[in-house]
Amino acid sequence: MSSPSQRQRLRPAPAPAPEDRLYAIGELANELEVTTRTIRFYEAKGLIAPARRGAQRTYSRRDRARLKLILRGKNLGFSLEVIAEYLKLYDADPAQIAQTRMLLARTEQAIEELQAKRTDLDRTLKDLREIRAQCAEHLARKKGEG
Repeated sequence: MSSPSQRQRLRPAPAPAPEDRLYAIGELANELEVTTRTIRFYEAKGLIAPARRGAQRTYSRRDRARLKLILRGKNLGFSLEVIAEYLKLYDADPAQIAQTRMLLARTEQAIEELQAKRTDLDRTLKDLREIRAQCAEHLARKKGEG
């Protein structure tokens, strides 16, 4: 029969709590649908700072959340500088007031810029359609003459 201390050693270690969960770079890359090179790039830019176990990087839930914010910001067209500023505010302000104000201002600016681009695109499309119609009309006239 085994002693109580031997039985304790034979029990599997409890699973880490979700907040203690660590991720390998490949696991995060697959989950977030990016390459490991992308994740290393954001690390090199100082946007994330995974722990290291020898040569292996380990990413915390915080790192994972930061990567999600970075990717979302990039998808919305924000520069890495803006994203870095946002992440600094995220770390510095637990109430997230400054961060939310900054995000609101940047979002309003992005909306204005996209509206201007839409106006320019609509004008360009109108001009191109007019040119296309004139070309088609010209070719039809020339075909009828020939």
